[in-house]
Amino acid sequence: MMTIPTDAWYKLADAAQTDSPALLVYPERVKQNIQHAVAMAGDVAKLRPHIKTHKAAEPVRLMLEAGITKFKCATIAEAELLGMCGAPDVLLAYQPNAAKLSRFIGLVKHFPLTRYSCIADNRDTLQMISQMALAGELVLTVFLDLNVGMNRTGIIPGEEAVSLYRFASALPGTRLAGLHAYDGHINHENFAERARLCQAAFAPVEAMRRELAAKGLGFPLLVAGGTPTFAMNLEREQVECSPGTFLLWDQGYSVSIPEQPFIVAALVLTRVVSKPAPGRVCIDMGHKSVASENVLQRRAVFLNAEGLLPVGHSEEHMVLQVPEGCSLEIGSALYAVPYHVCPTVAQYDHAWCVTDGEIAGNWRIVARDRALRF
Repeated sequence: MMTIPTDAWYKLADAAQTDSPALLVYPERVKQNIQHAVAMAGDVAKLRPHIKTHKAAEPVRLMLEAGITKFKCATIAEAELLGMCGAPDVLLAYQPNAAKLSRFIGLVKHFPLTRYSCIADNRDTLQMISQMALAGELVLTVFLDLNVGMNRTGIIPGEEAVSLYRFASALPGTRLAGLHAYDGHINHENFAERARLCQAAFAPVEAMRRELAAKGLGFPLLVAGGTPTFAMNLEREQVECSPGTFLLWDQGYSVSIPEQPFIVAALVLTRVVSKPAPGRVCIDMGHKSVASENVLQRRAVFLNAEGLLPVGHSEEHMVLQVPEGCSLEIGSALYAVPYHVCPTVAQYDHAWCVTDGEIAGNWRIVARDRALRF
């Protein structure tokens, strides 16, 4: 077996045997990232990782082996995958409509050993959850979703939210488990500024928690944040933190939150397919192979070639401007770190596992589908 130098951890010993574009994952590096998250938390009880990034069973099992028992997800398929893996506690962090709630109830009944919960931010949805739970002879667990400035979902913390919390706590067929607040808009590259913004965003939440306790409703559990504010939210009382990208990491977070200890554990293998003009090469990493919501220059970086600048992108092709003297030829393999790994993973039905430069099996991206059985 060919020995891969440590400074080229990502390279396949025989890349010619693997077609491209391909998603590569590095399980030993995934394990390191899980260990880093556990070490940062200090207590696995503070962790509720989001599985939106990887959508696969094997990373869930690795986290279960590390002692993590609580998980967060965004889709019914992800929630079902977690039930299939035997995850003890699963939060569907998405407010359900009636059709989605019907599917959710199917999961609750099918996986009785998994405690499922969902979120809600208004009376109508809470009443629907109550009515459908009673009709199904169930008690459904709910978190009240708060808006801490992202303005995507949730109710703004304050008197109206306190009133809604009281209303939810009295609904038959439901069990109110606490509060949920996602701060995905807080991603400033400067750590001190990010910490300041996080503190300001959550000040009304902490005030609301104290008010709920003073009114006899208990000091609620808080499911808080994502990866950029992971370290800040860990300091809160009765908190569960929900980083997701930490498991595979990407170029975006490598740049914006460099203080965190996580390492890249997933890449896209791509190849030069044409040299259409002087100073240009075309690779087979199109929109359907890598996340493309960012500006053209922030879609991927290449580990084994410097100075490559994307100048064109379409469904199956990316055109790169190459520096003078670049030695890339047709068929040359490139290893790309996506700027945004989560939607990149969702482009593939499986990821090849790489160990010591060799392909050693694959992980099916099971929950890339919108529906499995439910």
